[in-house]
Amino acid sequence: MACFLVSAAEALVVTAVEKAEEKKEHGEAAKNTEAVDEIKIPFSRKLKWLTYMLWGGAVLLAFEHVWHGEVVPWFPFLTAMSDAEDAAEMFNEMATVGVSMASLITAVWVGMCVAANSIVKRNKKVSAQTSEKM
Repeated sequence: MACFLVSAAEALVVTAVEKAEEKKEHGEAAKNTEAVDEIKIPFSRKLKWLTYMLWGGAVLLAFEHVWHGEVVPWFPFLTAMSDAEDAAEMFNEMATVGVSMASLITAVWVGMCVAANSIVKRNKKVSAQTSEKM
């Protein structure tokens, strides 16, 4: 009924953290004017991946709930909020389904970050070996 709100709330928090991290990285880049040979993916870019995944999931779930008539364009917007018994069921769904979906998205993102880091390290190792041979 409203499980998409959990992903949307996490996406809001991650978006704020991403913007703060971008600002911090820009400040560090301005201070560090020397050329850096190290190739790595900035953390703000990785957070942007998570943000896209969370917002995309929330939008698709919201569309699905609108399609099934669970979200309406008039107050209280969520049809389950009009009845106390339905509201309890909605909060239970948010606590179980919503949290598990947001956790799964975050776990997939962690896997993506680990894979990306290992690919970057492998490419750095290969390029170092080729430069040694020359």
